[in-house]
Amino acid sequence: MTETTSHPASPNKLLRVVVVDDHEMFRTGVKAEIGRHVQVVGEGEDVATAVKAVLAQNPDVVLLDVHLPGGGGTEVIKQVHAKNPEQRFLALSVSDAAEDVIGVIRAGARGYVTKSISGEELVAAIRRVADGDAVFSPRLAGFVLDAFSGSIDISSVDEELDRLSNREREVLRLIARGYSYKEIARELFISIKTVETHVSSVLRKLQLSNRHQLTRWATDRRLI
Repeated sequence: MTETTSHPASPNKLLRVVVVDDHEMFRTGVKAEIGRHVQVVGEGEDVATAVKAVLAQNPDVVLLDVHLPGGGGTEVIKQVHAKNPEQRFLALSVSDAAEDVIGVIRAGARGYVTKSISGEELVAAIRRVADGDAVFSPRLAGFVLDAFSGSIDISSVDEELDRLSNREREVLRLIARGYSYKEIARELFISIKTVETHVSSVLRKLQLSNRHQLTRWATDRRLI
């Protein structure tokens, strides 16, 4: 991974942090744990609110959950980096799945720690990311090393895609190719109502909001 030139944060500097998670109670808990050591300058509960808060505040570090409504943590990173490539992200997630770790690091996060981390350890991780270091929980570091050494076939690891049934994947691909509901129904020999049901299920499982986001999701994974 390419290292960026950075200026180490002073031990006495109160770092500015944005906390992104779709559970308000968790955000409140994180702020309580780290609030004496960093300055929480913004919050986000989904992709749209996260991107808005990060671009408005330009924090030293963004604490970012992986699974968010509107496209997930990777979408937040993509949108922010399109405007500010230097923004630093530290993923903080309950998930320790290889596909989540690899996906968010590929998107541009500087580190990944799980929510079992202590408040003291989290503050230390935030400071290290602000200094330009890459930070991982010990078990997760192995996933990243394996992925970038070629030991893991990244293209075959996609937990989100695995959530979909075979029929839902067929509908997803046709939607992404621009087919109308009527055309999909004719192609798959099912009713339009069934198509609508499958689309709703796909959007819910992938935590996407509309057809445009679904198309982009499928395109990013070369499913079309």
